[in-house]
This record gives sequence, structure tokens and C-alpha cells, in this order.
Amino acid sequence: MKLHIVPASRGIQWVKLGLQTFFRQPLALSGLFFLFIALMSILGMVPLIGAALMLVLLPGATLGLMAATRDAADGKFPMPWVLFTAFHTGRLQLRAMLTLGVLYAVGLALLLGCTALIDGGKFAKLYIYGGPATPEMLQQGDFQMAALVAAVLSLPLTQMFWHAPALLYWHGVPPLKSLFFSLVACLRNFWAYTVFGLAWIGIFMLFIVVMATLVQVFGIPDAVAAALYPATMLIAAMVTTSIYFTFQDSFDFTPGDDT
Repeated sequence: MKLHIVPASRGIQWVKLGLQTFFRQPLALSGLFFLFIALMSILGMVPLIGAALMLVLLPGATLGLMAATRDAADGKFPMPWVLFTAFHTGRLQLRAMLTLGVLYAVGLALLLGCTALIDGGKFAKLYIYGGPATPEMLQQGDFQMAALVAAVLSLPLTQMFWHAPALLYWHGVPPLKSLFFSLVACLRNFWAYTVFGLAWIGIFMLFIVVMATLVQVFGIPDAVAAALYPATMLIAAMVTTSIYFTFQDSFDFTPGDDT
């Protein structure tokens, strides 16, 4: 296995491949994404251990979405159980995937701990328990600084876990090495990932403009508001579909690497 350096324009191609693959199997891929969101939400509601359990299982669950994309790209129909791909494997590989999940939970806990040092835990409580942020809270300087620190620290955390589940599952890379290789791949292909992110932001902004135009032209704000959440979730499903192609292009694998 070796790192594959791609041009910045490859970010657009990842978006195109994600969209093309999604529309090959739109019902299956959107259904699996909604199932993923539902399962993570249910886990998060379990008293005491729910949030921690959700974080530990999150890398394996995201691997399931990548496996579904892989099936769709190969012309197969992704079945619901593909979402649990990471969890019906050998004991050693399952332990490694859970180790990756524990590392993610620890990393997020450290991130929120850093924000708590700034604002006394207001941002962390909002992140963990949800709920609306009051205008007074948003105007507080310590809360704004905590949110900024969270945004800055979340970038390397996301980069470390971007490819790690796929490297671990499909190519047998140990947890710590998978985090390192994932981070290096994201940094060395920084401009391609930047274009990838900006392209999806542009698509989302275009969607907002279209929705606002519909309100202005037809005067149906209630109907547009009702469609806003499921439409946003569909865009998120398309984004997750395109993630598989960022992994596929970021590494060169010799025959026999795939496990």
C-alpha cells in the first residue's frame, strides 16, 4: 500500500462519482443512510452509556455506508445488513474496529474538554445534549471562542478517522497506523479535499437558494419547510456516498492487499 497524490480537480470528480452512484440506487442508499441516523440516535438516547456507545460504534457504522457505496458502484443492490459489515467479522478485526471507536470517543472527549476550559462547559453541554442555542449564549464571547476551538480541533480529528475504518477493515491496517495513514492522506491531498468540501458546500447553498425561490414564487413556506429536513438528509446521504471514492483514490493497493 502506498499513498496516491491526486490533483485538486479530483475533488470535483469525487463529487460526480458520489452523485452518479447514489442515483444508481437512490432508494437503497438513502434508506441505509436514514437507518444509520436512526440507529445512532436510538443509541444516543440510552441512559448513561448511550452517547459513549454511539461514539464507539460510529467508525464501524460509517464503514457500513462505505460498503453500501462499494456494492452500488459494482452494480449490486445494497441490502440493509451491509450497514453492519464491520461487526460480523473475525474476533480480532472486530476488536480492532471497536478499538478505533474507543479512540474516536476519547478524541472527541478531549476536544470537548478543551472547549470546557474556555466557556465552563456550555458548548460541550449543547453538543452532547442538543437543544436550541439561545441568542444570549451565541453572543457570549467565551462560547464563541469555544465553538471556534472546537471547529479547529475537529478538522484533524475528522482527517484521522476519514479513511481509518476502511483501511482497517479492507486492508488489515492496525488502528493507530490507520489513523496516521488517514491523516497523511488528507494532508498530502489537501487541495483535492478542499475542492471536494467546497463543491458540496456549493451544492448545499444552491439547494437553499432554490428553496428560498420556491417560497418567494409560490408563497408556500409551510410546504417548503416540511420538505427542508428530508431534502437536507438526502444531500447528506449523497455526501456519504462520495466518501468511498475519496478513499479509493487516496491509496494505491497492490494485488493481495485486499483482505
